[in-house]
Amino acid sequence: MQSLVDFLNGIIWSPALIYLCLGAGLFYSIITRFVQIRHFFEMWRLLLSGKGSEKGISSFQALAVSLSGRVGTGNIAGVAAAIGFGGPGAVFWMWVVAFFGAATAYAESTLAQIYKEEDEGEFRGGPAYYIEKAMGQKWYAWIFAIATIFACGVLLPGVQSNSIGNAVEAAFGSGDMINTAMGSFSAAKVFTGTLVSVVLAFIIFGGVKRIANFTQIVVPFMALAYIITAFVIILLNISEVPRIFSMIIGDAFTPMAGFGAAIGWGVKRGVYSNEAGQGTGPHAAAAANVQHPAQQGLVQSFSIYIDTLLVCSATAFMILITGMYNVHGAGEAFIIQNLASDIGANGPVFTQMAIESALPGIGKPFIAVALFFFAFTTILAYYYIAETNIAYIRRTVKVPGLMFLLKLVLISAVFYGTIKTANLAWAMGDVGVGLMAWLNIVGILIVFFLSKPAIKALKDYEQQKAQGVKDYTFNPVALGIKGATYWENKFNKKSQTSGEQEGELDAVKASK
Repeated sequence: MQSLVDFLNGIIWSPALIYLCLGAGLFYSIITRFVQIRHFFEMWRLLLSGKGSEKGISSFQALAVSLSGRVGTGNIAGVAAAIGFGGPGAVFWMWVVAFFGAATAYAESTLAQIYKEEDEGEFRGGPAYYIEKAMGQKWYAWIFAIATIFACGVLLPGVQSNSIGNAVEAAFGSGDMINTAMGSFSAAKVFTGTLVSVVLAFIIFGGVKRIANFTQIVVPFMALAYIITAFVIILLNISEVPRIFSMIIGDAFTPMAGFGAAIGWGVKRGVYSNEAGQGTGPHAAAAANVQHPAQQGLVQSFSIYIDTLLVCSATAFMILITGMYNVHGAGEAFIIQNLASDIGANGPVFTQMAIESALPGIGKPFIAVALFFFAFTTILAYYYIAETNIAYIRRTVKVPGLMFLLKLVLISAVFYGTIKTANLAWAMGDVGVGLMAWLNIVGILIVFFLSKPAIKALKDYEQQKAQGVKDYTFNPVALGIKGATYWENKFNKKSQTSGEQEGELDAVKASK
């Protein structure tokens, strides 16, 4: 199984995908005139101003749901893997892919808003929807939907739950071994897998509102607690910061693990962590209730900064400042070996040991708790994404029980992922991420060259903002955007209501 998955990863994560991720981010940065810089303060304003509705969630809730997908195992275990296999220079390339990826996140999330639909009283949208409507290629949309259901419903949840199991085992011990039909596993992992599965079932059977309400509380709290811990460790070693910066920058261009390794692992773990271009963030973006599609695009763009430039950087600096890492070379050799050779890079142990060395007695249990919340909320986001793509397929093919089957499969994948080996879990996760990234990035580039809807929306929003508009409107027909039926209906209703109000005012004036 490991050999097959590694073979698939070798094809999917070829240099072509790495160049595609970086190239798409650079392309959209230039086309939008670096929207991620120009509208930085507007992102803050929008983040705090949106309100939910019966059909949709607020901008902040949508950010929390998408951040629950972005801020996860990739920020703790993924950064460790990037350093362990790509060297410290991989961190620089994570920064690069995050900066350019913020523009990609704007584009894909704005597209999701433009082409969203109402489905059983809730907003639904994402790459499958905008690929069908903007590209006119339903077959391509179906491929994305099926790949996403498989990735988010089967492959990716196991990565998150696996890190929870490993962190709990490292913090509290493995306990007795339990023999099962799948092999022998530690009691700690079996207990953890059962607990996570039960809590997950309670939440996902409650729908998107329950997911949003849970994540909007947990995500900010867990991210803040983690960042504060990192800043404490950095402040205790403030004199080391210049050396770490120079190490990261120097190794990015003269890398100890090879130039391809630094870029490859930096981009791979960067995309896995911040998910820009992967196509996961647009699903939550489409669920938001906003006045204009560009608004949620800007909010989602800001989430990349939170994920990579804050949380991932916090992890990297803790690991590098404390020296709690190894860098793998070819075969079994180590380029840098600060820890025992049996400590794997594909897991949270580097981060646990970094905090433990700086704050004795805190590191292992703290990371176990942090990883539980980080990874658990990410699993919730994966469920919502898979559910949305089943809803997309259900528009055409009515198969009863699909949603219920998804819940059972995802809960089973989470339990299995908790107890299986880390290398296999991460490799399977990489297959899922890579497939979605290929399909989505190619899709949003084709959509740009066909009709440029995300760019038209940005220009329209900027014009209204320059005019001092307080109540924004979006008229896709006037902008030459086809297929945005939700926004067409909304604009027509608003125009009709305004016309009726003006008519009543004229009648009142005439009677006087």
